[in-house]
Amino acid sequence: MSALGYSAKEVVESWQRYRDACVWKMLEEPPPTSVVCNRTFDMYACWSDTHPNTSARVPCPWYLPWHQQGMSPDVCGATTLTLSPFSGSPAVREGFVFQKCGPDGQWIVDESGHPWRDHSQCEAIQEELPFENHLWILEQLRLMYTVGYSSSLIALVGALLLLLSFRKLRCIRNYIHMNLFLSLMLRAVSILARDSFLWLRFPKNVQTEDDISQFPMEQAAASCRVAQTLTQYCVGANYCWLLVEGLYLHNLLGLMTFSEESYFPRYLLLGWGTPILFVIPWVIVRYLYENNECWERNDHMGYWWIIRCPILVAIFVNFVIFVRIMKILFSKLRAQQMYYADYKFRLAKSTLTLIPLMGIHEVVFALVVEEQAQGILRYIKYSFELFFNSFQGLLVSVLYCFVNKEVQSEIQRKWQRCQLGASLLEKQGQSRSLWTSCRSRNSSGSSRRKKDHGPWPLSHAAENVPPIATDLHRTPLGGKSYWNFPVRMKTEDEAGDLPEAQLALPGTQNCC
Repeated sequence: MSALGYSAKEVVESWQRYRDACVWKMLEEPPPTSVVCNRTFDMYACWSDTHPNTSARVPCPWYLPWHQQGMSPDVCGATTLTLSPFSGSPAVREGFVFQKCGPDGQWIVDESGHPWRDHSQCEAIQEELPFENHLWILEQLRLMYTVGYSSSLIALVGALLLLLSFRKLRCIRNYIHMNLFLSLMLRAVSILARDSFLWLRFPKNVQTEDDISQFPMEQAAASCRVAQTLTQYCVGANYCWLLVEGLYLHNLLGLMTFSEESYFPRYLLLGWGTPILFVIPWVIVRYLYENNECWERNDHMGYWWIIRCPILVAIFVNFVIFVRIMKILFSKLRAQQMYYADYKFRLAKSTLTLIPLMGIHEVVFALVVEEQAQGILRYIKYSFELFFNSFQGLLVSVLYCFVNKEVQSEIQRKWQRCQLGASLLEKQGQSRSLWTSCRSRNSSGSSRRKKDHGPWPLSHAAENVPPIATDLHRTPLGGKSYWNFPVRMKTEDEAGDLPEAQLALPGTQNCC
């Protein structure tokens, strides 16, 4: 949190100095000799002894962030606003806060039971939005990008698993897509984790500026700063992989002799290695010169340019590549001599498809830095960037995986194989059940035959087959062996004892 360049820690430290000075003043003053409203510090202003039926006034507390601010932040970016766009005024420095002393020597209280106080002259009279409204807007923005990053994370996990599941989809183009998906996933996870750490440390009942004393006064935990560092790395890696997507498409369309395999190690180094070159220096500078809170604020914008500058370079380089790719597509579509409607439709479709893949939406507010965006422009900038950045993973996973024709054909082919396998298993189960039935009927018929005609001849006992199958022979077919049983015409005595058709043995598809 900041107001005109003051961090929450600095504001609280100023409030503590004001409180200590007030306590020292109350100890130095002589004790009262009559009935008075006692001297006190009501957590906002310092009050001396006041006679009954009078109104006390004291100057506006000097710890207020806007107390010494009579002009706007400098254009060079020395200050930044992240929570409340207060704009100070000389009237605040010259104003007073009022309190009434009752006839019984007690401070007048309001309906809530707290001492009545009029501090209207000490408010930031030129603030664009009340503090409560500003908090509400920020909470809605936080809710929006939390939903965006969560839905993107779920979609990206599914898309990544799909691309990894099918062997035919494993190519350099999809490898680059998978790394982009992974960078978007890491970005979403790191931002959600960082917000969780900040939310645990942030007071839950902040409603007005008077609650500033409830802000955390100690240094942020190491886990919170680690989460912030990982967030900066993941965001940087995401922009680098967006740049890799642009470079790959440009090389694919522009270069005549383009070896994808030779370029892929360079893409990996650019995507995952480049962010280290500017995140580590930023961590060192923050630790040495701006080691306060959770590193979520940027009081000295010069330090923030260590990370901002490489990201802006990646955005503008990708934009230039995007323009060149569109020119190449434009020329190729014109060379095909298509109808104007088809040509315009395909060009618009390609443009809209490449925008989320290359992060071209970042160009809209790239030159509008935080310290220059004021008022409604700041809220528009935040809403636009947070919406598209949080839902970018969802858009990319849908466009380049779920609605991709190659992926859909592989899913369809896999589904057909599963249905075919289930059908074969069902037929195999029916064949086994028929074979079991045939064996049971054959065994019952043999037992009756033995009872009526006696045992089989000795020459056939070893084979354990009836006399009608003496010419049993084995015939190889298709790499498998099948037993053929020539069947002679049945006599009247044998009717009903043998199966009506050829016997089926294990491994055959025929039934009895």
